[in-house]
Amino acid sequence: MDPRRVLMFRVVARTGSLSAAARELGTTQSAVSQQLRQLEREAGGPLLLRTARGTQLTEAGASLLGHADVMHGALHLAGEELGALAQRHSGVVRLASFPSGVATLVPPAVRSLRADHPGVGVSLVETEPPEAWASVLAGETDVALVFGYDGPPDDDGSLSWAPLGVEPIHLVIPPGTAPTELDTPWLAEQDWVAGCARCRQHLVSCCHGAGFEPRLLHESDDYVAVQNLVAHGFGVTVLPQLALSAFRHPDVEVRRSTLFGERHVGMVHRRGAEAVPVIRALMERLQVCARGLLGASAAGS
Repeated sequence: MDPRRVLMFRVVARTGSLSAAARELGTTQSAVSQQLRQLEREAGGPLLLRTARGTQLTEAGASLLGHADVMHGALHLAGEELGALAQRHSGVVRLASFPSGVATLVPPAVRSLRADHPGVGVSLVETEPPEAWASVLAGETDVALVFGYDGPPDDDGSLSWAPLGVEPIHLVIPPGTAPTELDTPWLAEQDWVAGCARCRQHLVSCCHGAGFEPRLLHESDDYVAVQNLVAHGFGVTVLPQLALSAFRHPDVEVRRSTLFGERHVGMVHRRGAEAVPVIRALMERLQVCARGLLGASAAGS
């Protein structure tokens, strides 16, 4: 298979249509269509199905897209490494991070990187761990800050994991409303402020493990808004340490509760990415910032 056609196919698959791919590639739709037909002949069957709304991957196309992403990521890393070798610390590192990581770990790390290496730039996307992980796999991101509850994220071996630390998850309540010793019956009686259906899964699982169904009345993924709701008596919630480091409402009470476990924070990247000087430089500064924010839990990362 011609690797140039494979990379062109990746653009078609990622943009969702021949016309969008042609615009991104700076060519015509007919040229893209011709190259795609040739690639399908080389592949021995259709890779995309044309629909009224664009294109849809066949089973063979989905398989090839994974290989195309690997190829795209490898070429990007090669370009970054060669550019860095030519000019040492220069280039752009593409970083993805969950929101509280953006608010706490990223700013001092990037500031330190720019102070030491003015030629290095960082492009940042705020996104949740599953999407950040996928963006590294797709070759769209160099490093992603992610987390897993009570252990590192499930890993199929496709990416390298670099731990940064472990942070506790705290119970956040209106001041003066809870008994000195929190117990399950009290928690079961409370209204809860929680995140979206996916983000609240850990909270719900912990409550089920304690033997009760949380009464989820309010939904927000914004840790500032969540604390404001708690401060005004809408209910109780749980937040990780980094979220509370980024913003701590003066009118809430924070209690440590082993019921809700911990978050394991780390970085994922493609194997070999750490050899690129600009990527390694950012990762090293994120490790330093994690030691400051997560304390001893980041030791050995």
